Amino acid sequence: MAATRRPPAIDGFDYSMMLSRLSSLSVPLLACVCAVSACTLGPDYRGAPSVAPTATHAAGFVRAPAAGIASTPAHTPAPSQWWLALDDAQLNALIAAALAHNPDVHIAQARLREARAQLQQQQADAMPKASFDAAALRLREPNLGSLEGSSSGTSSGNSNTGGGPLQLYTAGFDASWEIDFFGGTRRAVEAASAEAQAVDADLADAQVSLAAEVAQAYVDLRDEQQRLSLAQRSAELEQQMLTLTQQRRTRGTAAEVDVERLTTQVENTRATLTPLDAQVSDSLDQLAVLTGQAPGALDQELAAPQPIPALPAAVAVGDPATLLQQRPDIRAAERRLASSNAQIGEHVADFFPKVTLLGDLGYSATDPGHLVRKSNFSWLGAPYLQWNILDFGRTLSSVHNAEASRDEAQARYTKAVLGALQDANTALSRYGHQREHLATLQQVQASADRSATLMRQRYTAGVASLIDLLDTQRTQFSAQQDVVAGQAELVKDFVSLQKSLGLGWQG
Repeated sequence: MAATRRPPAIDGFDYSMMLSRLSSLSVPLLACVCAVSACTLGPDYRGAPSVAPTATHAAGFVRAPAAGIASTPAHTPAPSQWWLALDDAQLNALIAAALAHNPDVHIAQARLREARAQLQQQQADAMPKASFDAAALRLREPNLGSLEGSSSGTSSGNSNTGGGPLQLYTAGFDASWEIDFFGGTRRAVEAASAEAQAVDADLADAQVSLAAEVAQAYVDLRDEQQRLSLAQRSAELEQQMLTLTQQRRTRGTAAEVDVERLTTQVENTRATLTPLDAQVSDSLDQLAVLTGQAPGALDQELAAPQPIPALPAAVAVGDPATLLQQRPDIRAAERRLASSNAQIGEHVADFFPKVTLLGDLGYSATDPGHLVRKSNFSWLGAPYLQWNILDFGRTLSSVHNAEASRDEAQARYTKAVLGALQDANTALSRYGHQREHLATLQQVQASADRSATLMRQRYTAGVASLIDLLDTQRTQFSAQQDVVAGQAELVKDFVSLQKSLGLGWQG
């Protein structure tokens, strides 16, 4: 059987004996610390309170049947990249660029790193602190005998006698550890951990909002481009009719009033081009800024008009219970509630004494060659008790403040849950009603197209007046504009629905 290796002795000092004595003292001390440190003051977190249990545990959303959307756990949407269902490559690229380069996302990421660093700091504060120090001191004292002889005007044979410079060399190792008897430090770590998780949810919430904002700005751009193209084509057709009418007036087959009425129609249509063009520029600039670029950076890439993204054949929304799990703002509110609850115990622990274990090992000598000797070794170990027994209510006020913060966090959680349920049901209702409204607009457009075709044939045959033709064309143009705007509004309602469900965050 191999012999146990003992620490070496330096200058005759037996380190093994010292370690043995310290171990004999530390074992019962550590046992006592472990037994007492199991006590953690303050209320334990039991989870978030139940909010609107009838609604949150229902099989589906209240407005889902009216919207014609399945709302069952079997149709649970994926938490990320819902925009892929719109099948638009440019939209996908814009959202990816925004999630990578948008300043709001960078701000949220920096706050997350900050929160995690604070958690690491709290965890480090719970551990022992140790440091090493060394010093070399040199001091020369004045010769007092020489000074006295000089002041009396006499010389002394011992005037040059005196000790040389005083030299002192020290090296030591000291450590301290505040024993967390009442759990104040553990509560601080618990609070910091919950806050870091809340900030992580804030980042996800920023991603959800950003993806929805980019999608809605993109749909606005395509809507404005489509309506601008319609207005331009309508202006061109009306200009052709004006030219023909002017030619007929020259031949005496058209009246002057017909020319003036058609001129007014052309100018009114052209007047709609300028604000639409301005709206296109605004949407381009908004998309550029959302993707972290300067205004105008996307003009060439997105200048060509494209159709409004097509909606998927089916839309999954899940159920309210899934909503509570997916919405990042609800997760953030719940984690901040947990953090506020832990802070109560952190302040309650201030009512009780704090015990710190202090330890110091060191050497000191006047000769560096004799520094590490048994006779020059010193050690110190002592518990240090600190108890603020008279603070005139400061600690109690801190506890009351923490309890009020906990109550505020609980109210904010309740508000977040109720707001999420409202958002989802409102988005479902709007989506369903807009889908019905678009179907009506499409029927109106089909009727207006047929009326315009028939009236143009009657006008060509000479059995209808120019006024009748202009009225039908104006109705047709308005119906086309309304359908394009209705399609864009329905897609934006789809985007709002995804946002209300808390979808779009990246893990």
